Amino acid sequence: MTDWQCKETAGIRYYERDGQGEALILLHGIGSFGGSFAPLLPCLESWRRVIAWNAPGYQGSAALAADWPTAADYAQALAGVLDRLGLEQVSLLGHSLGALMGAAFAARHPKRVRRLILAAPALGHGVAPGGALSQAAQARIDDLERMGAAKFAAARAKRLLFAPQENPDLLAQVQAGMAQVSMPGYGQAARMLAAGGLVQDVERLTMRTDVIVGADDLITPPQDARRAFAALRPSAKGDLCIVPKAGHAVYLQAPQAVATVVMTETNPAACNAKQTETH
Repeated sequence: MTDWQCKETAGIRYYERDGQGEALILLHGIGSFGGSFAPLLPCLESWRRVIAWNAPGYQGSAALAADWPTAADYAQALAGVLDRLGLEQVSLLGHSLGALMGAAFAARHPKRVRRLILAAPALGHGVAPGGALSQAAQARIDDLERMGAAKFAAARAKRLLFAPQENPDLLAQVQAGMAQVSMPGYGQAARMLAAGGLVQDVERLTMRTDVIVGADDLITPPQDARRAFAALRPSAKGDLCIVPKAGHAVYLQAPQAVATVVMTETNPAACNAKQTETH
């Protein structure tokens, strides 16, 4: 995709499609990278400016200084990127771990986020930083160190899709992205996930916030999305969208459904294409 260019600012790499108006910022999950959002672009308005970072410690982006960062540390890094790009206000879409980052940023910088979309949101494990890691977070780190990135990705990628055996091209795409993860960035992200508390940040949000999740998500199942949505203030609730026949990698398996949520305000008629639960 020729208009999806990889750039860098102050140690953070990001992908950008030039466009007009307010930028849409995309925050990837723990086993991915910014370029993985490319299949979403054709489903969005062609005029929209889209930016997707490689989170700190991912694919050429400098890692954070803290060995055990919190979502607030990633939010601070994001604020620095937006400052350097001269972006005062944006829309944010965070997928999985990126939802923790996006909610943390929006809770701390409410005037800078006009709208937030939480896709397959990870709730976090609520472990105090520096304490014993949750079993799930420790297993991620141990498996990557023991197996190496390629085998780690081959073992985990299929769980991110609905009916992976019927979607070999998507599976290959998910696996290729996950095979690029490395230390220390992945370890930092796993520890942030362990310490995360999405609901606490969501309760503070004031901007419109939509939630979308695959009905067959095995990683962050629909009940987690409903919990996050329920925590929103009534004035901040947008739509809760449960996408049938989609797994955790919902923006890859159902890019049109995700784009429909993004485009709701600019194209209200697009809402007719999705199954929603509204407040």
